[in-house]
Amino acid sequence: MERCILFIDGNNWYHSLKDTGVSAQGNLSYARISQKLIQHRQWTGTRYYIGRVQQVGNVDLYAAQRRFLNRIKSQDRRISTHLGRLEPRPFKNPAADELLRYLTKLDIRIDTGVYQDLLALANRHRKGEVQVEKAVDVMIAVDMVIMAERDEYDTAYLLSADGDFTPAVEAARNLGKRVFAVSPSFSSKLSQSCNTFIRLRRGWFSDCY
Repeated sequence: MERCILFIDGNNWYHSLKDTGVSAQGNLSYARISQKLIQHRQWTGTRYYIGRVQQVGNVDLYAAQRRFLNRIKSQDRRISTHLGRLEPRPFKNPAADELLRYLTKLDIRIDTGVYQDLLALANRHRKGEVQVEKAVDVMIAVDMVIMAERDEYDTAYLLSADGDFTPAVEAARNLGKRVFAVSPSFSSKLSQSCNTFIRLRRGWFSDCY
């Protein structure tokens, strides 16, 4: 029987579901999603990849991620989680800078209190910090190719619409494997490199909770 493994790009998958209007993502059953996708084929594993939230400074988010990952792993022994990392990156807010420039060039009088509040608002949001996911895409690509070389699957389902996976998809196919890309979003690059791009609509998930 044809052996199938699902590789889930957690961050890309999450945003694709959100943009499509799939509700209650935390209650989705990845066991049901896996079985529904592979149908009559043999399901050998589902691998969920995501950046690890650090406990320091993100206690609530850290706990929420732990609960989510533990819940999906408990759905079936074939489901595993694989963690990359999140790194802080500074960013500048161009809207705040533009507001400051506008206020400094203002040639009409406005209420002093309002003026000071706007200045404080702009200065407060000029700079910030975002968490950038690192290593996850590389982990997925490497695992997909190495597992193909080891003949650990016949068909891979890549749950992502990230065109950066194109080289890994092509490498797996050159090793004689079939690769299906699956996502509510669409990627022309992936659609050209994989066997089939499976576009999911919101209603597809109705029986996957």
